Amino acid sequence: MAWDEEEDTTVYKVVVNHEEQYSIWPADRENPLGWRDVGKSGLKAECLAYIEEVWTDMRPLSLRRQMEEIARQPAPPPSPSPQDAAADTLIQRLATGHHRIAAGLYPEPSAHMLRQEIERGYVHIKFTDTRGGTELGVRLDPDASDVTQADFEKQTGSVHLEGGLVLDYVPVRCIADIDLTTLTGQGHLEIVAERT
Repeated sequence: MAWDEEEDTTVYKVVVNHEEQYSIWPADRENPLGWRDVGKSGLKAECLAYIEEVWTDMRPLSLRRQMEEIARQPAPPPSPSPQDAAADTLIQRLATGHHRIAAGLYPEPSAHMLRQEIERGYVHIKFTDTRGGTELGVRLDPDASDVTQADFEKQTGSVHLEGGLVLDYVPVRCIADIDLTTLTGQGHLEIVAERT
């Protein structure tokens, strides 16, 4: 005979954990580790109805506290203008002249992996001469990028990539030319002027 929930005569108890998440547990069994009774017991439907009534916020307690803390913090200051923020910063240095770069590809760099990133529309470009190397995630502009000089299968030729990102609250454009043989090349940033 198939199991039918309506025939379930088990007495359950409502239990709660340290994250204020609710569940039911057979009343005659010891609570699972980390769970405690809330004082409600009965048939399954009664216990589930109780949980539906009291568990109005499904977020774990730790998440609720974290979100409350974020809400109490003051709003960040308004974004500085790109020109002010860029003065004497990494952005200003990378926007001046051309710099050595490498394609940021993991776990093993290859022309094939670079092609996958380009097809996805998002690449990682690492400016290798900065302290520790500065790796930027760049959302590609397909109209400005050019892969017609690349043979990804033979790992020869080069790609010209352009795309945008926000670095230190400043919208910038990354322009990179990468040789497929070495997966290195030259690149620089351009500060995007604010629209008025």
